[in-house]
Amino acid sequence: MAEKKKSVLLLIAAYNEEENILQVAEEITTRCPDADYLIINDGSTDGTERICREHRLTHVRLPINLGIGGAIQTGYRYARDNGYEIAVQLDGDGQHDPAYLTRVLEPILTGEADYVIGSRFVSGEGAGFQSTGARRFGIRFLSALIHILCGVRVRDVTSGFRAVNRRFIETFAENYPTDYPEPEAIMDAVMRRGRIREVPVVMRERAGGVSSINLKRSVYYMIKVSLDIIVCRISYGFRREKRST
Repeated sequence: MAEKKKSVLLLIAAYNEEENILQVAEEITTRCPDADYLIINDGSTDGTERICREHRLTHVRLPINLGIGGAIQTGYRYARDNGYEIAVQLDGDGQHDPAYLTRVLEPILTGEADYVIGSRFVSGEGAGFQSTGARRFGIRFLSALIHILCGVRVRDVTSGFRAVNRRFIETFAENYPTDYPEPEAIMDAVMRRGRIREVPVVMRERAGGVSSINLKRSVYYMIKVSLDIIVCRISYGFRREKRST
């Protein structure tokens, strides 16, 4: 007898989030009682694993740090193998407010979208946390690059608050970008003709701890992601041409 399919799984990648992870889990279970969640402890070296164990949080522990891409792909594989229809990514630092989960899910539940991004840069909500000027410039640059390459406008390309349907659960379980995957995953979805929507949300500052992204890593991020996006576009064009010959 086939296993009954489940509905929504929240994926929370966590690396050294001992100051935040319990609060994030408690807020999710309070605000989203009908959704399941999975914390992916991405080789943390602080007390994240201890807190997950002591409080019996639903989690998996990666023995080494794979980075956000590897951690999230682990979550997608879990969602695929356990029959979930929708997967939602949230950060483990408390920046993503579960109060907006219904809004992020709605376009998928109504069949309007395959891929939904909670965006700081579309109208409808107050400003909330907007990050630094330099990072906002980088976001606009990557948004323009994706628009130039494939004609689709996504304003908040680095938002980690996003939901996908079963089709993209299966896609990302097999192949998900590494390092800084958010813009590359959007590009991949666009080239696979996924229907992408942005919905307005308000971001919060991280509840505690320090972000791993500094100026040096931001510069590396911009260069690497830009090149990867261009290569992705060329690769899909080559594959399409090869299939037609």
